[in-house]
Amino acid sequence: MRLLIAAALLALSGQSALAACTGRDLMAALPPERAAAIRAASEAVPYHEGLLFQAERGDQRITLIGTYHFPDPRHQATLDRVAPALAAADALFVEAAPADEDRLAKALAADPTLMVDPDGPTLPERLAPAEWDALAQAMSDRGTPGVIAARMRPWYVALMLGVSPCMVRAMADGSGEQGLDRMLAQEAQAAGVPVRSLEPWDTIFGLFAGLSPEEELDMIRAGLPAAHYADDYAVTLTDAYFRGEVWSIWEFGRFDAYANSGLSRQAVDDQLSLVRTRLMDDRNRAWIAPLLQGAKRAGPDGIVAAFGALHLPGEAGVLSLLEDQGFTITRLDG
Repeated sequence: MRLLIAAALLALSGQSALAACTGRDLMAALPPERAAAIRAASEAVPYHEGLLFQAERGDQRITLIGTYHFPDPRHQATLDRVAPALAAADALFVEAAPADEDRLAKALAADPTLMVDPDGPTLPERLAPAEWDALAQAMSDRGTPGVIAARMRPWYVALMLGVSPCMVRAMADGSGEQGLDRMLAQEAQAAGVPVRSLEPWDTIFGLFAGLSPEEELDMIRAGLPAAHYADDYAVTLTDAYFRGEVWSIWEFGRFDAYANSGLSRQAVDDQLSLVRTRLMDDRNRAWIAPLLQGAKRAGPDGIVAAFGALHLPGEAGVLSLLEDQGFTITRLDG
């Protein structure tokens, strides 16, 4: 579950995660039968592989880039490949344009209650002692003392559990290296290409609205068992991304949760359905309107759209949704 949430996270800034993360690719060590099951499940999903695509309808063109939000030196090759299309584009669409990222950061600084619950019961009061002990250690590993984590909102804690300690340490170094989303935004700005957001700046605060108290805690419980090998998860996620094996990231996380989360298969499936619906499918559908409007306005100049790679595949993925709108989809990196 940690891998799924990390892969679907909103854009985060930071320094080179790869340089700070050491671990093993867990997919490479899978038993043959589980590897085959993951492969079969992935292959059943539309557009399960690939990071670069083009969507065309008449004289309208959208270049689509599946991104990885954390820094990695291998992003430069992708940036070099898409730079000509980006320089010629009418606009770049990303999950959150730099101005909206700044607005979000200012809102969080001005109102800590967006992430912290100052009034309700604390997480130590809501979780079993063993669960809280494991969570306090996991959050401490990520630079957040237990006394602070105790009052954090469960959705934020669950998202933090999806970021490995090595990535947190790397982001704290502040050397200025960026994830692919920000690299693309900087390239667009340097070329005079407008950068536009696909969704409102405060979308993150509504992603988990309306969850029951138990559903909130289950999000945390789902991420705890893998906390001690989080750096391995980071390497696994990164390597799968750069192989273009996008949906295998999701299926690996699902089978790993079945085996190691301590939750029933039904509970795992419920959590996956929640994460997929809230973090991916609902947002994908909301992004189609601005993409269509942008492509229509741009005409032959086209637009470029860059967002987390897990938004590309699936029947409710952006590629299939554009196909439903009459676009022809062509993979560019296959």
